[in-house]
Amino acid sequence: MLLLVSALLAPAIPAQTDRRALTVDDFFAIQRVRDPRVSPEGVWVAYTVTGSDLEKDESETAVWMIPAAGGEAIRMTATGTSASRPRWSPDGKYLSFQAARGEGKTQVWLLDRRGGEAQQLTEVEQGIEGYEWSPDGKRLVLIVRDPEPKEAGEAPDDQKKDGEKKEKPKPWVIDRLQFKRDNVGYLDRRREHLYLFSLEDRSLRQITFGDHDDSQPAWSPDGERIAFVSNRTPEPDANDNADVWVVPAGGSEQQPALVQVTTNAGNDSQPAWSPDGSLIAYTTLVRPEIIWYATRHLAVVEASGGTPRLLTAELDRHVADPRFGPDGAIYFLLEDSGEQHLARVAPGGGQIERVVSGQQVVSDYHLGPDGEAAVLLSRPDLPGEVFLAGPGRLEKLTETNDALMARLDLGEVREIHFSSGDGTPVEGFLFTPPGYREGRSPTLLRIHGGPVAQYDFGFDFQARLFAAQGYVVVQVNPRGSSGYGEEFSLGIFQSWGEKDYEDVMAGVDYAIREGYADPQKLGVGGWSYGGILTNYVITRTDRFAAAVTGASEVLYVSNYGHDHYQYEWEMELGLPWENRELWERISPFNRVEKIVTPTLIVCGEKDWNVPVLNSEQLYQALRRLGRTTQLVVYPGEHHSIRRPSFQKDRLERYLDWYGRYVKDEAPARPDAAPPSKP
Repeated sequence: MLLLVSALLAPAIPAQTDRRALTVDDFFAIQRVRDPRVSPEGVWVAYTVTGSDLEKDESETAVWMIPAAGGEAIRMTATGTSASRPRWSPDGKYLSFQAARGEGKTQVWLLDRRGGEAQQLTEVEQGIEGYEWSPDGKRLVLIVRDPEPKEAGEAPDDQKKDGEKKEKPKPWVIDRLQFKRDNVGYLDRRREHLYLFSLEDRSLRQITFGDHDDSQPAWSPDGERIAFVSNRTPEPDANDNADVWVVPAGGSEQQPALVQVTTNAGNDSQPAWSPDGSLIAYTTLVRPEIIWYATRHLAVVEASGGTPRLLTAELDRHVADPRFGPDGAIYFLLEDSGEQHLARVAPGGGQIERVVSGQQVVSDYHLGPDGEAAVLLSRPDLPGEVFLAGPGRLEKLTETNDALMARLDLGEVREIHFSSGDGTPVEGFLFTPPGYREGRSPTLLRIHGGPVAQYDFGFDFQARLFAAQGYVVVQVNPRGSSGYGEEFSLGIFQSWGEKDYEDVMAGVDYAIREGYADPQKLGVGGWSYGGILTNYVITRTDRFAAAVTGASEVLYVSNYGHDHYQYEWEMELGLPWENRELWERISPFNRVEKIVTPTLIVCGEKDWNVPVLNSEQLYQALRRLGRTTQLVVYPGEHHSIRRPSFQKDRLERYLDWYGRYVKDEAPARPDAAPPSKP
C-alpha cells in the first residue's frame, strides 16, 4: 500500500494580468549568482553573476559586490571579458579575481576597492588554474599546470614573429592508465602543482613537484604552511585515493619536505585550518570500494597527522566545504532529503546544529569575521541569491532576478512521499502548471543524473518550463540518489535499472492515483544517468508516449577504455573480459528491440564522460528496428551543453518532441517529424 504524504511548498499564485508563463527565452534572462565572499572587515560581500547573450552566442561572468548591510550592488569588472573567483586581500583594500583578457591566458587581476581599472598581477606563461591569498597579503599560492614541452630552438608563441605559424599539430603520445577526461581531452604527463607568487617582487617559485596533481591549497593561519590535496600513490590512475598534505611556505630554494596528514585509502579533500593552526578539517570517503555510492563524511585531524576523528559517522549524509568559524566550530554544507543546509559542529564532535535549514538549498557560503555567513540560497520559486545569515536571522542581499521573477506565474511545487513496489519509502516533487485545476493532465517523468545526486528544493528551470507548457512534472529521487543515506545510494550497485526503475514508476503511479496524471499522455526523459534510466524505462514498459534520452549509455562494454570511467567500471562491474555476463546483463542495448516509444536522442559531439558512441548505437538500433526516433548531436560540445544557441535549441526540441507525441500537437519545427522506417 502506498504511503501518501504531500506538502505544499509554494503558495498558489493567483492569476494576474501582470504575470505570465515561463518561456524558453527566460532561461537566458535568468542570471546565475555564484561564489559569495565576505570582506575581511565584514562590510562588503563580493560574488559573481553569469549571464548569457543569445545574439553573441556566449556567456559572460562578472564580479559584483554589495554592502553587507544591504543596498545597491556594484559591478566591479568590465563587460566583454569573463571574471571569476573573487577574493579579498587580507587587509580588505583589494578585490582580486582571475580572468583571461584579450588573447592572454588566465591570470590573477587586482582591483582597488576604492575605484580604478583592474591591474594584471600575475604573468604566468601557461596561465593559472586557481589561487589563494596568504594571511599577510604578501603572497599568493597559485595552481599552475606544467607548460607544454617546446621543441629544441622553438620560441614561445608570444615571441613568434607576425605570420609565423604558432600551432603545429603533434600526435598525442599516451602512456597513462587514465588517459582521457571530458572537457580536457587526452591526458599527458603535465601536472598541476603549487607555486608561490610574491607581490613585492613578482617572483614565482614552485613548491610541489612530481608526477602528481596538487589542488585545493589552504594557508595555515600563520602563513607558514599550506595544506593541499594530492593522490601520491604509486599509480594514481588506478584508484580514487586523495590525501591531505602540508608543505612549508618558507623561502628555501630547495624542494620542501612534505607532511602526509591523512592516510585513508579513500578520498580525503577540502582541507580547512583551525584558527590556531593545530587542526585540519576535511571531507573523507571511508568506503572507497563502493566508489561514488559512499557517504562523504566530515573529519578532523592534527595538522601534523595522526588518528582522525570522524564527526558525522552517525549522520549518514553527504557533507561538503568544511570551514572553521571564528567561534571555533566547523561549518559545512549538509545534504539531506531534498534539502541542503548550512550546519556546524564542534571539533571534538557532538550535536550538529543546522544554522540555515528548511525547504531550501544552500549551495555555497563564506564566513565573515563576526561569524555571519554569506550564503548562496535557492528555493522552489527563487533562483540562487546571496543571503546574510546570522544568529536568528536570514536576510536577502541580492536581487539579481527579482524583477523577472515578479513577472512570472510559476505554478506550484509539491513535495511527495510514496512507497515503491517493495515498500521502500521514496521522496519526490510534483510540479503543476500555472492556474492548475484538479484533473488529469499530460505528465512528464523527469529523471535526474548522477546517479548519486538528488532533486531538491532549489529552483528548477526545466521543470518550470514544462509546467508552463501544461504538463504535470514528476521528479523522483529513486534508489541510487544521495540525500537518503549510504544504503539507499547503494541500492543500485551492480543493478542499474532495477530498483530505481521501480521507484520512478511508483512516482508515476502516485501521480495517476492522486488524479494529477493522464495515464494515456505520459512522457519520460533525463540527461546523463537520467538518460540511462530513461533507456531502462522504455525497454521495460510501453506506457510512455514519448521519451527524450540525453547523453546516455546503452552498451556498457563499448565504453570501457573509451569514456573516462575505467576505474569506476572496474570497481562496480569488474573487468569486462572476466565478468562479461554482468556487463551484458545490465546493458539496456540488449533489450533494445522492446522499445516502441518515440525516442529523441541528444548528445554532445565531444562528450568523453558519456560518449556520443552510445547515442549513435541507440539511434542506429532504433532506426534499423523501424522505430520513431531522431538523433541530435551538438558540434564541439562536451557532457554539458554550454553554447547558448545550443541550449535554446535543446529546450525547444524537448518541448516539440513531447508536444508532438504526448499531446498530439503538430510539430513546431520542420525537422521534428522523422521517418519511422529504415
